[in-house]
Amino acid sequence: MTIVPGKADSASLGEVGEPPEDDGSILVEGLLAGICGTDVELTSGAFGSGRPGSDHLILGHESLGRVLEAPPGSGFAVGDLVSGIVRRPDPEPCPACARGEWDFCRNGRYTERGIKDMDGYGSERWRVDPYFAVPVPAELGRLGVLVEPASILTKAWDQVDQIGARSWFRPEHVLVTGAGPIGLLAALIAGQRGYTVHVLDRAADGPKPQLVQALGGQYITDLSDLQVTPDVVIEATGAGQVVVETAKLLGWAGVLCLTGISPDPQPIDVQMDALTRQLVIRNAAVVGSVNAAKRHYADAIEVLLTADSAWLERLITRTVPLSEWPSALTKEPDDIKVVVDLRG
Repeated sequence: MTIVPGKADSASLGEVGEPPEDDGSILVEGLLAGICGTDVELTSGAFGSGRPGSDHLILGHESLGRVLEAPPGSGFAVGDLVSGIVRRPDPEPCPACARGEWDFCRNGRYTERGIKDMDGYGSERWRVDPYFAVPVPAELGRLGVLVEPASILTKAWDQVDQIGARSWFRPEHVLVTGAGPIGLLAALIAGQRGYTVHVLDRAADGPKPQLVQALGGQYITDLSDLQVTPDVVIEATGAGQVVVETAKLLGWAGVLCLTGISPDPQPIDVQMDALTRQLVIRNAAVVGSVNAAKRHYADAIEVLLTADSAWLERLITRTVPLSEWPSALTKEPDDIKVVVDLRG
């Protein structure tokens, strides 16, 4: 799955050499690669960079593969399912990267598989260092491709917990904005925690309302339909107007966690003084969250193992072969999570 970084509409099926041993001692057969909004932006030429000196970038940061070769003592054996961590610390680690918190890198010199300065996992074979390899339980099967997106949400909930711990905090009502894969996984975790779940999305029909209802949640298409004051909002649309409107709804000591970025930001009118006053008086907090540390991948595995596998299967709405992978970038009406079958 290749693109020319910075060049729009360059997505193609590329022929590349064997993955370099510098990528890691574990050789993996690629099984599935998930497609997300980041991949769409990369193929638009908005950002992205390949290996130094390379004219292409192999995409794929949501990964699932099967181990072909693993050195003794690596913790992996031939046949194991594995997912690769996306981010790597900078070459001269900042204080956060040096502590394994590369998701909080302070200088921006990190690399990211399939995004920034390093090829991704969207190929028939790839390599990974044992430290950056996540063992996927066999019982998850192809659902292991959801580990990376789920890690984004386990990190987001970790941030909510840490901020909530500044004082007494016992959330009851959670609002999730956006019913794509990230929003639905956020709602899944909220339900697992015993919170009441409310999900906002524009789609009035299709699989999204059904998936929310299967979690026991309320699905709404307009914020005016929300009948509770949310203690926590997980924002997954990146739309400025939605961010502002949900910030206004936050309850006392509430937390709004931003996980989405709009690819096409639009100017909006905001009475910022009034919003600031409300946030301050209510001790409410707004926090951005991106990427994930290694521990969040382990948490993601637990979330997926606890979930109803039939529900998770319904998140994967379309699978395309590697030979036709650019078609995965064009969203179809009922798409939620589209994956590429790297085996053909």
